[in-house]
Amino acid sequence: MAEQLHIVVLPWIAFGHMIPFFQLSIDLAKAGIKVSFVSTPRNTKRLPKIPPSLADLVKFVEFPLPSLDNDILPEDGEATVDIPAEKIEYLKIAYDLLQHPLKQFIADQLPDWIIIDAIPYWMVEIAREKKVPLIHFSVFSAVAYAFLGHPECLVGDGQKRLRPSGTSMTSKPEWVDFPSSVAYRNHEAAVVFEWLYTGNASGITDSERVSKILHGCQAVAVRSCAEFEGDYLNLFERLIGKPVIPVGLLPQEKPERKELTDGRWGEIFKWLDDQKPKSVVFVGFGSEYKLTRDQVYEIAHGLELSGLPFLWALRKPGWANDDLEALPSGFGERTSDRGIVCMGWAPQMEILGHPSIGGSLFHSGWGSIIETLQFGHTLILLPFIVDQPLNARYLVEKGLGVEVQRGEDGSFTRDGVAEALKLAMVSEEGKSLREKASEAAAIFGNQKLHQDYFIGKFVEFLKKKK
Repeated sequence: MAEQLHIVVLPWIAFGHMIPFFQLSIDLAKAGIKVSFVSTPRNTKRLPKIPPSLADLVKFVEFPLPSLDNDILPEDGEATVDIPAEKIEYLKIAYDLLQHPLKQFIADQLPDWIIIDAIPYWMVEIAREKKVPLIHFSVFSAVAYAFLGHPECLVGDGQKRLRPSGTSMTSKPEWVDFPSSVAYRNHEAAVVFEWLYTGNASGITDSERVSKILHGCQAVAVRSCAEFEGDYLNLFERLIGKPVIPVGLLPQEKPERKELTDGRWGEIFKWLDDQKPKSVVFVGFGSEYKLTRDQVYEIAHGLELSGLPFLWALRKPGWANDDLEALPSGFGERTSDRGIVCMGWAPQMEILGHPSIGGSLFHSGWGSIIETLQFGHTLILLPFIVDQPLNARYLVEKGLGVEVQRGEDGSFTRDGVAEALKLAMVSEEGKSLREKASEAAAIFGNQKLHQDYFIGKFVEFLKKKK
């Protein structure tokens, strides 16, 4: 029998990264590969449980997150969701200190491959020293990576020429050699430019991290498929001059309807059962971006104005003293006949899988796009950070979504929210959007395509190149 491959995977400590890395680990294990998933104790406890049938193949390898002087990070701050945005640069310092125990771990294990995220640039040197081949796994779409990650625009003279300022990110890059409307708006570009190119407390910019990893890896694996963004996958491979391997969309298995009869969720699912098929909008903006009071209130008023039934999963914002203050005065009473706001955790896949859900108003993060299109729901897009605006532009270009209109400063209004909701969910004008989203489920929800074909091809590559 052929020797079993062993792969070490190392995601950045943000749940939007750890969860796709976890899904990739599970899918590789289903193909018979042994995976060591490296993170910190509090993070592994918050990830999904490893299926019992794969418990011998997937192992969590936990290293405590090194502490910093002056208690600059909260005691239990082990992921980006645990800390304010302005302290993430310090989280990177703590994360970078993991290189010391990891160097010893790699020396002891000598795995067949290491698969890393875009942040741990120091793993390039460790892999080279221990003669272990390295793959960079992108949790972003190929659209976003081809726009942001051309090796020449990340550092040095190339960056000065191709990306001298945020303004250079507001039009189609010169290396995109086919029609495309994918670009940032002015208010987005300024923020992304600073995030990517400005120095931070960790002593290395994010663009330098990505540059070192792209130069040091043997290949790039992308959570994607040619059926959705083939042009961008091909372009990215040309740009980096290395294999770019789509590993499929890593869709989670569609949950069987759990008997959610306990308390509040039992009531909510009973309410969903009473709604018309495809009539309810699911609203959710995740946990990474913290919405301001104005933003939450405009979304609330927009839902009210739209007249549509809705289910909103809202994490209690830091600025609200209690659940009541998190929403406009009287909002609950005025919409109680057709809408529900649930505070805190929500069983998102079960909600999206319910037949009464027809659309989703969300931030257009890549993971949420995949989850939503898996069920063929219409997309109402309100992007905020990093790759989200690029994903939104591409979805609009493909006729799969409608973006909430914004002002020059990035602000949006309740009228804009209501208009986008009605267009996507009920208007005659939005009929083709609904049809295209429904058709997309054949690709996004096709477990066989993603597991058997794309993961199968990736496993072939891993075995052949070993």
